[in-house]
Amino acid sequence: MVYSEVSHLECSKCKAKYEHNQVLNLCKCGKPLFVKYYLDNLANEWNKDSLKNREPSLWRYHELLPIVHKENVVSLGEGMTPLLRMDQMGSELHINDFYLKDESIIPSGTFKSRGAAVGVSKAKELGIQTIAMPTNGNAGASWAAYATRAGIKTKIVMPESAPTIPRNECFMTDADLYLVDGLISDAGQIIGKAVQKYDWFDASTLKEPYRIEGKKTMGLEVLEQLNWEIPDVILYPAGGGVGVIGIYKAILELQEIGWITEKLPRFVVVQSDGCAPIVRAWEENKRESDFWEDAETVAFGITVPKALGDFLVLDILYNTDGCAMAISDDDMLKEQKHLAAMEGIYICPEGATTIAATRKLRENGWIKQNDKVVAINTGSGIKYPEIVESKIPMLQKDEEL
Repeated sequence: MVYSEVSHLECSKCKAKYEHNQVLNLCKCGKPLFVKYYLDNLANEWNKDSLKNREPSLWRYHELLPIVHKENVVSLGEGMTPLLRMDQMGSELHINDFYLKDESIIPSGTFKSRGAAVGVSKAKELGIQTIAMPTNGNAGASWAAYATRAGIKTKIVMPESAPTIPRNECFMTDADLYLVDGLISDAGQIIGKAVQKYDWFDASTLKEPYRIEGKKTMGLEVLEQLNWEIPDVILYPAGGGVGVIGIYKAILELQEIGWITEKLPRFVVVQSDGCAPIVRAWEENKRESDFWEDAETVAFGITVPKALGDFLVLDILYNTDGCAMAISDDDMLKEQKHLAAMEGIYICPEGATTIAATRKLRENGWIKQNDKVVAINTGSGIKYPEIVESKIPMLQKDEEL
């Protein structure tokens, strides 16, 4: 079998089609492009048994990824992160089957490495020399690492208030990093002008078609780890929303090739109440969100005032009878500490929003006791040392406990 069954690119809005072997960003209508595959071929030729002896990385699903030639794959061993059953937290919340998809152990410590691995690999295959992108921190760190490994230059603009660790990661991998006194939306405007001036490739969220293909592998893994049983609820912390779009896309593709049933999970999109444009749009039954003014939250990775793919995220919520919820910084930090103390898992504040949302949705009955629930933790809490106020007792050398 060929390495990839990629067919073409298709607009997520107007359905215009494009060849997959050309350098493209958005559709001519301005909306994101999706990668399409020869799913009929896969339905006839590909089966679950073929996965048994494959490497434990996201590339085990290479037929459903856009890299045509295997030699263009750029990898740091990303993927197959654990799906952890949380018995103690589940017991506390009265949920019989509660799982955490833990992305904290992936290279760079966040799920951003999935999008970077596939996006950079495709950039290498297309002969792209320079990648430019705005970032809240972690995406830039991941893309810089993979681009360096591929021999591709990176130009990154990051808010000055972004966490220190991803800023240092960009510096250490020799990316051209610039800081801006503003939000990711301000960084995006700077990148937008630069790519037009210098003909760099714009790797902003959903402005290239391949990041989503890396992110969708979270969904492929969750289903394989659940023995191809679709969970009842999937909770996801959304900024740009690429992960939830990708997981949903993975489910639809697996349904089309006949690996799973036609059931859909109810998706829950979780944001901070300091930046919740998608939540507000869902509450108002809108199809697109409005720009969120004065966005601010400790969950820096989801501080996205206006997502390019917001209409896709909202469609997923409506199509799956899902919901959206905003969580306060206090609640997410409380759940971050509580989960670490209860289950020994130190998740990022973005991931902690899903635990807080699970608690609230269980309390109001939206999540039932017998639901199979999967919360997505997008990264490691270790990357946010500045938000922890630890008070550790100091002992004298001769003092007894």
